[in-house]
Amino acid sequence: MKCHEVDYEIIGTSMQMVEVELDPGETVIAEAGAMNYMDDGIEFETRMGDGSEAEQGLIGKLLSAGKRMMTGESLFLTHFTNRGEGKRRVAFASPFPGTIVPLDMGRLGRDVLCQKDSFLCAALGTRLDIAFNKRLGAGFFGGEGFILERISGDGMAFIHAGGTLVEKELRDETLRLDTGCLVAFTEGIDYDIEMTRGLKSMFFGGEGVFLATLRGTGTVWIQSLPFSRLADRILAHAPSAGGSDQGEGSVLGGVGRLLDGD
Repeated sequence: MKCHEVDYEIIGTSMQMVEVELDPGETVIAEAGAMNYMDDGIEFETRMGDGSEAEQGLIGKLLSAGKRMMTGESLFLTHFTNRGEGKRRVAFASPFPGTIVPLDMGRLGRDVLCQKDSFLCAALGTRLDIAFNKRLGAGFFGGEGFILERISGDGMAFIHAGGTLVEKELRDETLRLDTGCLVAFTEGIDYDIEMTRGLKSMFFGGEGVFLATLRGTGTVWIQSLPFSRLADRILAHAPSAGGSDQGEGSVLGGVGRLLDGD
């Protein structure tokens, strides 16, 4: 199934959204709840799957739904179609601060494997599937777990990353990085997990016990601030359940409670 040819514009810097331009009859698929706004003339419908299962009938749709359950994603994707006479636009945003990554699948010429919650939207015809980590170490200790999401097609797809994005091209090279900072990589790159060397570095280095190792030739996308790390920092600086304030602003917090009569 050939992908629809959509145009797009990335809007913003640190909290981005992508505005997709649709010609009459064109469709873009997106994760449920990702839409920000859309022009009049665009209709949306929630369907089970990415649309490529239509050729496979009911069985294909059920298999696709089961795979999405394994990744922890919603069973459904929303299909936005331009039913008007002219060009129409619909915009999507990621659920946390970061960067939207446009993937020209036709230019890349190979599938992209990404962490299971990074897909945002794509042109109709893009196939979303799952891929299993073949290595036991990567499955247990990698930030991605056993299951990765596979994006296939020849059109535009969009994924989102936390913080700033770095794109690296490997030429028969090896790259090591924090397991949570890996966003995606092209098919053909070997992904594994290795343990940090030295007990002192392992326990007191602050970089974790395991590192992700990628070897081969292809493209790797890295995020500077994984959402899990951001959530940990927020929880660490949040007031405790007992109501005591910690960190900066604790004096102001006490004044605020006094004024409120607490």
